[in-house]
Amino acid sequence: MKIVHLILTTRFAGSERYAVELANAQAEQHEVYLILRKVAAEQRPDAIAHRVSQNVRIMLVHDFALFSHFQIRALLKKIQPDVAHAHLSRGCRALASLPASAMLRTATLHIHYKPQQHAKLDALIAIAPAQLDTLPATLRKHSCHLDNWTHALPVDRQQGLLLRQQHQIPDQHLVLGSLGRVEASKGTETLIKAFLNTRLDNTTLVIVGQGKDWSVLQQKYGQQPNLRLVGFSEQPQAWLAGFDCFVSAARSEPFGLVFLEAMVAGLPIIATKTQGACHLADYFPYPLVEVDDEAGLGAALHHFAEKPLPRLQYDMLAFNYEAQVAKVEQFYQQQRARLAEVRGGKALPG
Repeated sequence: MKIVHLILTTRFAGSERYAVELANAQAEQHEVYLILRKVAAEQRPDAIAHRVSQNVRIMLVHDFALFSHFQIRALLKKIQPDVAHAHLSRGCRALASLPASAMLRTATLHIHYKPQQHAKLDALIAIAPAQLDTLPATLRKHSCHLDNWTHALPVDRQQGLLLRQQHQIPDQHLVLGSLGRVEASKGTETLIKAFLNTRLDNTTLVIVGQGKDWSVLQQKYGQQPNLRLVGFSEQPQAWLAGFDCFVSAARSEPFGLVFLEAMVAGLPIIATKTQGACHLADYFPYPLVEVDDEAGLGAALHHFAEKPLPRLQYDMLAFNYEAQVAKVEQFYQQQRARLAEVRGGKALPG
């Protein structure tokens, strides 16, 4: 198959990891292209392009949305892919603007269904079963639920301990850790307040990640002695190895790839009652906390600090990288066969 992935964001995070890992795996057997904005190929740690396999052909488009849409249309007309797979808002809008053709136009619901982005596409991949219930009936019957996967490998504990030393975290401290975008939807400030108000002895909260709220939170809380806002890190697995417990205070988390990474690291998990956490709750050792419940979150942190759990052995079979990638390709083939019947192999219009 010829497969084109579109992700028109600027910084690398969970959804970008999904798109890149999927493209990299598919390129082992198929002709795969990845359309990125020019800004995503800059020389900086949180860019996207440098993480892409040499087997994937990167196509860069203009950073301005209107220009990039024209470029994407031209690229797809030239490549004539069997599948175009969009990720996140701008990629989905660009793909939805194209008329129906023999090319399968699909997207992964990394956040949630948005009619202006998804309604005109041919089929969708939900990352949590509850997302399917939000789709129009005609689109739902051509969509499926496929869990996220993780390609992460556990890192030696010593690498995590080294990071703790570099950030002057006392050896005897328990480390509560959070990893991901630092923004309102992730509940970062709620977590900070819950931690500070609980006044835990011999405990440090570490928040790894960058985002639009990072500078404000760093200015507001950066001098707190038992808090580390470390920003973006190229070593997320090493940080997970340095944590004693993973905490998510998110307000919205459709699945939460970071949960799988924390599970690979064997970390006990404290999480708020988001859609993704509810889907994975049977794996977690603690009851979910209500979203925005600062007191409830503080109580959960206190409970762990009083009686910390050791590292756990999670069953990760359902989230196997190779198996989930194969299911994506099966979905492509099913939907392509359906379109061939409906459209009779009509070419992509100019």
